[in-house]
Order: sequence, then structure tokens, then C-alpha cells
Amino acid sequence: MSQERLIGVDVGGTKSAVVLGRPKGDGAVEVLERFAFATETDRGPEHALGAFRERVRDLAERSAKDGHPARAVGVSCGGPLDSRRGLVLSPPNLPGWDRIPIVEILEKETGLPARLENDANAGALAEWLFGAGRGARNVVFCTMGTGFGTGMILDGRLYSGTNDNAGELGHVRLAEDGPAGYGKRGSVEGFCSGGGIAQLAHAHAVERLQRGETVGFCGSIAEAGSVTARDVGEAAEAGDAAAQELLADVGRRLGQALATLIDIVNPERIVLGSIFARQHAFIWPECERVLGAEALAPALEVCRVVPAELGESIGDLAALAVAVEAAKGAASG
Repeated sequence: MSQERLIGVDVGGTKSAVVLGRPKGDGAVEVLERFAFATETDRGPEHALGAFRERVRDLAERSAKDGHPARAVGVSCGGPLDSRRGLVLSPPNLPGWDRIPIVEILEKETGLPARLENDANAGALAEWLFGAGRGARNVVFCTMGTGFGTGMILDGRLYSGTNDNAGELGHVRLAEDGPAGYGKRGSVEGFCSGGGIAQLAHAHAVERLQRGETVGFCGSIAEAGSVTARDVGEAAEAGDAAAQELLADVGRRLGQALATLIDIVNPERIVLGSIFARQHAFIWPECERVLGAEALAPALEVCRVVPAELGESIGDLAALAVAVEAAKGAASG
């Protein structure tokens, strides 16, 4: 296995990457080469697709020549998409990518099996195979980044539902009103994503500043509209009470969402990335308290909620994790 290679393609709205990976004996994967470039969506899909074709073909040919043939190609991309048919279906961050048959394109280019998964599902595979979900058969991964995506490994297999819409926890409404996310006010994504936290920060800052209070993450009402989740996190780490209170509120809402997830899915592990991993100290205490009050005790007892482990390398490893699944599928088919 260690003599073979895997190729991953991470498709992003701003930046994309093609990586070559080497499976290791401990079940992990090592990134050997990485080619990153600006997606430049304003130039249409053919610009990025041309770069993908060229780089993937080059890696496949050189790997074969060196005696380390590539086994498969994995593609991680934001949805919506059709993973079964390998189609990208006009994601909001990829304008013009309408029914792009990226799997067919890469299979024809390389002669290798290829597979497409949305970025949340690909992230779930990566954390399950290489990160904080290793060793468990039932794992839920939540991105908790700019948005709030969810991927589920159930009984040792990725579960994506009838048409790739399983596990969309971010769309679940927690309150009648609140910050908007995933096209719905008061949703999990509205309260628990980077975009949602920015909305909460705006409201908190304006309210406090109007009362004459000092807010560590915002100096004036005029600045409130440009505050980011990162600003809030940095202020919380510096001891700002307003930022810490805001993140505690996020923790309470996250606890509501995860309690529902635990009651329905009964996972062994819930892995949370990005903001949760970075601001664990401020989010987790209230999240844990709400979980204890809301989730079914027997289900909560067997579930660990943990920060993601793969950090900034998640995009590369997610694409390679999809390649692992593509190779498995080809071997069993």
C-alpha cells in the first residue's frame, strides 16, 4: 500500500489545490506534493478544470513512472452536487459550475477511478480516517467555519442520504428569530458559524456601545458591521467580557443542536472543527451544560464531543480521504 499513491482535488471558490498523498502503515496519509492556485471563478469553470486536468495527469504519470502508481482521485467540493453521478451542481461559491461532470473529466484524463463528495462529507471522512474520529464506527463531523456543514459516518460508512442532503444540521431552526444562516433565521448555522457569529457580534456591539460600555472587539457603532468571528475570538482570548459572553451564547445554541443530533443519531463521537477547535475554552462549558440538560443520558454517556485534529490541512486530507474511498470502491467493484 505504501508504494502506491492517492491524488486529491480540493475545489474552493477562492483557492483550489491538487495534492499527491502516500498512504502510511498506521492508517494515516502523508502529503508529498501540493499545487495550489486561485480558482478565479470569473474566468468560468474551464480555467480551473484545465488546471485540475493538467496537474492530476502530471501527478498520475510521474507516479506511475516512478513505480508508485496512483490508485484513485478524490474530489472535495462545496455543494450542491450529485456524488453518485459525479456532477457539480452550481454551488453558490462557484458561479457557472452547472452540471460539471468532474468525475468523468478526471477519469478520462487519468484512467483512474475518481469520486466526488461535498466538503462536509469529505471532512467527515478525513477526520474519521486520519483525525479525531479514528477508531469509531459512528462519527459526526461539523465544520463550524464560515458556514456550518455536517458529514456523518454511520456503521463505518459515509451516509449521504438519498441525494446528498443527509445531516444538514445547519439548516435546523433553533429559534423563531435570530441571525440568518443557510437561508433561515434562527438556524444552527445562524448561531454557530463564522457568518452567524459576525451577525451576533454586530448586535451585541451596538447594544453595549449604546449603553456606553466598552467592547473589546469593536471600537464604535460605525465599525460594528465589519466585525468578524476571528475578532471576537481574539478579544475573548484577551479577556474581553463581551466577547466571552457572546461565545458562551454560541455554546448554548451549539448544545441545543448537538443534543438533538445525539438523540437522533446516537454517535460515538462528534468532531467539531474551525471555530470550536480554536475557541473551545469559551464555547465548550455552556455547550456541555446544555448537553447534560437536553440530551438523552444513555446516548450522551457513550458520545464524546471533541475538537477536530486536522486543522488547516483539512482541505488536502479531505480530498485524499475521498480518494481512499474511491480506491476501495474500485477494488470491491
